[in-house]
Amino acid sequence: MINQNNDQLGVIPTHEALAMAKEAGLDLVEVSPTENPPVCKIMDYGKHIYEKKKRQKVAAGAHVVHLKEVRLRPKTDAHDRMIKVKHARDFLAEGDKVQFTMIFRGRERMHRDLANAIFQEIIAELGETAKLERPPSMDGKRMVMIVVPGKH
Repeated sequence: MINQNNDQLGVIPTHEALAMAKEAGLDLVEVSPTENPPVCKIMDYGKHIYEKKKRQKVAAGAHVVHLKEVRLRPKTDAHDRMIKVKHARDFLAEGDKVQFTMIFRGRERMHRDLANAIFQEIIAELGETAKLERPPSMDGKRMVMIVVPGKH
C-alpha cells in the first residue's frame, strides 16, 4: 500500500511504486513492514533521518531537575542566611529543587522550634518563587526541608 501526502492509493505493485518514487526524485520507504501488505511511503529518506535526529537532540537537551543543597546552622547569622537564600533563589530560577538542611551539634538539637522559625522565614523570603514540597522534619541530627520552583 502506498501513502503519499496522506492520499489512499490502494495496493500498488512494488516495481510501480519504485518507478513513481524515482519519477518524483524521492525514496520508497517501508513504514510498516508487519502489515499485510506492507505499508510504504514515498518521501525524502535523508531529510526524514535528519529531522528525526534533530528532534532527538532537542529532546535530549531538556533540563534535568537536580536537587541542590543549602546547609545552615541554628547560629547562622541573618545576613549569611540571606546570601544562602539568594543562592537558593538562583537554583530555583534554573528549575532545580532545593533542599535546606539545618545541621545541629550538641545541645542545639533541643532548639527545634528555633530551626522551624528560621525555615518559616526562608519560605516567606522565597515567596512565590518556591513551593514547599517537603515540610521541615528531623532526620537524625539534621532538619530537612525541600522546596521546588513555584510561579515566576
